[in-house]
Amino acid sequence: MVQQYQSPVRVYKQPFELIMAAYARRFPKCPLIPMFVDSENLSQSESKDGSVVVTERRCTIDVEAPRLLKRIAGVEYLYFIQKNTLNRRDRTLHIEVHNETFSSRVIVRECCSYTVHPENEDWTCFEQTASLDIKSFFGFESTAEKIAMKQYASSIKKGKEIIEYHLKELEEEGITRMPRWMPMVDRGLLSSGKSVPVCGTTVGLPGKDLANPTELMTSSNDDKLDADYIRRYLGDLTPLQESCLIRLRQWLQETHKGKIPKDQHVLRFLKARDFNMDKAREFLCQSLTWRKQHQVDFLLDTWERPQLLQDYYTGGWHHHDRDGRPLYVLRLGQMDTKGLVRALGEEVLLRQVLSINEEGLKRCEENTRVFGRPISCWTCLVDLEGLNMRHLWRPGVKALLRMIEVVEANYPETLGRLLILRAPRVFPVLWTLVSPLIDENTRKKFLVYAGRDYQGPGGLVDYIDREIIPDFLGGDCLCDIPEGSAVPKSLYRTAEQLENEENCLLTDSIYKSASIFKGAPYEVLIEITEASSVITWDFDVCKGDVLFNIYHSKRAPQPQKKDSLGAHGIASLGAVNAQLIDKNWVLGKDYSMVEKALTCREGESVQGSHVTRWPGFYILQWRFHSSAASAASSLARVDDVLATLQVSSHKCKIMYYTEVLGSHDFRGSMTSLESCQSGFSQLSAATTSSNRSCASSTVSR
Repeated sequence: MVQQYQSPVRVYKQPFELIMAAYARRFPKCPLIPMFVDSENLSQSESKDGSVVVTERRCTIDVEAPRLLKRIAGVEYLYFIQKNTLNRRDRTLHIEVHNETFSSRVIVRECCSYTVHPENEDWTCFEQTASLDIKSFFGFESTAEKIAMKQYASSIKKGKEIIEYHLKELEEEGITRMPRWMPMVDRGLLSSGKSVPVCGTTVGLPGKDLANPTELMTSSNDDKLDADYIRRYLGDLTPLQESCLIRLRQWLQETHKGKIPKDQHVLRFLKARDFNMDKAREFLCQSLTWRKQHQVDFLLDTWERPQLLQDYYTGGWHHHDRDGRPLYVLRLGQMDTKGLVRALGEEVLLRQVLSINEEGLKRCEENTRVFGRPISCWTCLVDLEGLNMRHLWRPGVKALLRMIEVVEANYPETLGRLLILRAPRVFPVLWTLVSPLIDENTRKKFLVYAGRDYQGPGGLVDYIDREIIPDFLGGDCLCDIPEGSAVPKSLYRTAEQLENEENCLLTDSIYKSASIFKGAPYEVLIEITEASSVITWDFDVCKGDVLFNIYHSKRAPQPQKKDSLGAHGIASLGAVNAQLIDKNWVLGKDYSMVEKALTCREGESVQGSHVTRWPGFYILQWRFHSSAASAASSLARVDDVLATLQVSSHKCKIMYYTEVLGSHDFRGSMTSLESCQSGFSQLSAATTSSNRSCASSTVSR
C-alpha cells in the first residue's frame, strides 16, 4: 500500500531571501537532525543571467532500525538524491528527492517548495508532499514501512525548528534582511542612480499591483490550510494527522462540488477512525449523503419546536464547563419519556436530538473564538434524580437506541464528557441496554456519581465552576430548564398517526395497531427456538376493554383464512382477524395457557415479559371483554361478526409492541421486566383513572 503525506502550508514571517540563507546552512550536514549524516554536491548549474540555480546532491541518512534488519538488508546507511531548483527571479525553491538505495524494492518520492506568500511579499510559504511504496523488503515490508513513517514524521516536526534555529543564528550575526536578486541591467540602473520599483511591482510579473493581493491568489492557494490556522482552530496535530486532514479535505473539494463540511467536522470523522483515511472517508461520505437527503444543514433555520416539546422536554444549554466546552443539562429522571414518544412520535424527538447536536456544533465554534483555543466538543450533564422502572419502557428504550445510532453515525467525537449524577439502583439495567451501541472511546468519557457523591472531592466542581452549578443540584445558578411533568394522555397520538407519519429520519414506527372484535380476538405468533428466551410486550388499550392471554403450543398453528365468511354472502373483511388457534384444539392438550388472563381497561398502558421454559410456538392473544363473560372458545363466530358490523361497541382497539430477547442480554437479571402499569409514577394519576398494578409475569410452568 502506498503511504502518502501532504503538509499544511507553513508560513514564515520573513522574506524569501532570508529563508533561503537559513536553508543553505542545513548543508552539508545538520547537527539538529542526527539521522542526517552528511551530503555531497554532485553537480550545480546556473542560468546565463544567474536567476536559476540547479543543485544536485547525495544525502546520507542513518535510519534508526533494528541492527538485525540492517544486517539482513546489507546496508549501514541509506542514500537519497536531492535536486534543488532555486528561481531567484520568481522567488521560489523547488526540491525533489528520491531514494538511491533499494530503488528496485522501495520507491520514495518527496517534493517541497518555498514560495512567496500570496498576500504578503515579505512572508514565505512552505509545502511538502511525499509518498512511500514498498514493493518488497526481504519479508519485512510492514516493519520497514512503520520505521520509515516514524522516522519521516520525526524529521517533519524538526523542519520548521531548524529553519527558525538558523534564522536566530543569522539575527545574532546581525543579518536580518537579504537583498533581492535583480538582473544585470537593473544593477546597472542602480549604479547609475536611477530608481527601480521593488515594492509596487514584482520583477517578472509586470503590472501586478501588490496593493491588491487578491490578484496574486489562485484558487488552489485559497483552499489550502495554514499550519497556524490548524493549531489555532483545530488543535495540536501530528504531521501525519495534518496530512490526513489536508488530503481528505482536498478529496472532498475535488469530488463534492457542493458545500463541504467545515474543517472541525472533517477532523471529527478522522479522529473517530483513528486517522485511517479510507475508513474516515467512507464514514464521512455516508454522513454527508444522509445530511443532504434529509436537509439537516437547514434544520436550525427551518424546524420549529412544538410547544409540547418546549413544555415537557427537560433539557437545555447552560453556560460552559471549566474547559470552555458548551454545557448541556438533561434532567432525564424528571422526563416523561413515554408520554413524549406517544404524543410526538420518534420523528419529532429525533429532530429535537439532531437540533441539539447542530446547536452544539455552532456553540463549539463560538467558544473557540471566545476562548482563543480549539473547542470541538461539549459536556453533557445528565441528572437521573427520579429515574425508575418507568424509564425502562421497552419501546422508549428502543427509540433511544435508534437515536443513539443516528447520532453516533453523524456526530462523532462531539461528546467531550458525560457527567451522570444521582444514578439510582436501576441505572445499571438501563446502562446494559444502551452501552452496546455507544462507541468505546465515547464510553470512556462517562463519569457516574451515585447519590450525593457529585458534591464531594472529584465531583462536579472539578469540571464546572461553582457559580454556574444549577440550583437543583445545590448550586446558586438558576437553570432555565422545565422541571418535567406527565404528558396528558389526551395529547397522545393514535396508532394510525404514529404508523402513518411521514418518517424520513426513521424508517418506520415501532408500534402496530390492531382491532379486536367480539368473537374475533387478535393474535400474534412468536416462535421460540431457545428456552429461557424473554418475550416482552407493551400495549395501550385505545378503545374498549380487553383480556390478554399467552398460550404455548408445540406445533405450529395454521392461520384460518380471513375470507371464511364468503359462504354467507359477506365480502372479505380486512378487520376480521385470522385465527391461530385451531377450532379442533383442546386447551390443556394441544395448547396450554402460560400466563393468567389479564383484564385491561380502556386507556390503560400495560407492559411486561414472559421467560419461556420451552421452545415452541407462543401466541399473544387480545380478546374482546364485556361484563358478561364470553365463552371460553376464542374462535370467530359468524353471528358475532355480523353483530360487529351493526354494533360499533363490539370493537376494541390496541396499539402494541413486542420483542423477543435472549436471557443473556439481561445478564440473568429479570427484575426489570416484571409486568406493570406503565403510567408516569404518581404523576399518572392526573391523566388516568386507573392506578392499579397489573399481574407480574412468571416463568412458564
